Amino acid sequence: MNTIEKLDQLDEFRSQRDLIALQKDEAMKVAFPEELRKILDDIEVEFAGKVEIVNLKITELEKEIKDEVLENGTSIKGTRLHAVWNKGRVSWDTSSLDGYVVAHPEVAQFRKVGKPSVSIRG
Repeated sequence: MNTIEKLDQLDEFRSQRDLIALQKDEAMKVAFPEELRKILDDIEVEFAGKVEIVNLKITELEKEIKDEVLENGTSIKGTRLHAVWNKGRVSWDTSSLDGYVVAHPEVAQFRKVGKPSVSIRG
């Protein structure tokens, strides 16, 4: 199987996964009486709100922690979590430097090219 065929197969598996989820939802509707589905929906709504509140608190606290670590410039370790400070990454204007290398070929020895990577997007 070539890469294009594998990508098409991956897309098919993802579609199957989505279809199975839909079929499961439909089976749940058929298996449970309307009264029970209403109770389950109410439970979902009740807990979704609670989870959303906690997620907001998590987001706010993560921002505070990150801001403090950035301000201190050092990592901070808690009982189970570790906020790790990393120095800023160095970047260069590659297109300008490529032009500079033409006029100054001795600089080319300092150029490093990393390994390529792949991400699969829909």
